[in-house]
Amino acid sequence: TKDNTITTAFRSNLVSRGTDANMGASDILEVFSIYGQTAATSGELARTLISFSTNDILSDRNANKIPESGSVSFILNLYNAPHGQTLPRGMQIQVAPLTTPWQEGFGLDMDEYKDTIQPGDEGSTWFLANNAESWTTAGGDYSTGSYSYTELLNRGTENISIDITELVESWISGSVLNYGLIVKMVDTQEPYDIVSN
Repeated sequence: TKDNTITTAFRSNLVSRGTDANMGASDILEVFSIYGQTAATSGELARTLISFSTNDILSDRNANKIPESGSVSFILNLYNAPHGQTLPRGMQIQVAPLTTPWQEGFGLDMDEYKDTIQPGDEGSTWFLANNAESWTTAGGDYSTGSYSYTELLNRGTENISIDITELVESWISGSVLNYGLIVKMVDTQEPYDIVSN
């Protein structure tokens, strides 16, 4: 139903960061880490937010159009968009449920990060979940419990395919609130600079 990329990446001036940028209307999503571009230990990150409605699934299940819980699998499929940037090898992707409601927004610019969120605008950024609420933790609030999944990308060009059946069934039953997913690199592969708001 919605998606966005949030980032700490530097703009082309290599001075200011795109932490106030929104990319909710872009036709691609990005997950990346850039290390050492502006200083020996500088880190830049991009994470993806995705939301899916479970209303149709529940409706179809109630109408016996899809099998009951335990007899069906729900797979998250994300596809690589070929590009000219350097690709990581041995990257581990983490997918986890978000714990704060967020807004998609209308930004497009994934190069200069010019589509920023101003007070009252709809959208999420590195620091903002929506136009009324900041993330508790910059970069998105998510659970690392039993519904956190990882997948290894050996070459960096692979598509992602992760079985998230247990989480989807929890969303359908209402035992877990459905605020969507965050897709990011695992913590040990994210060089993280403390970036202030």
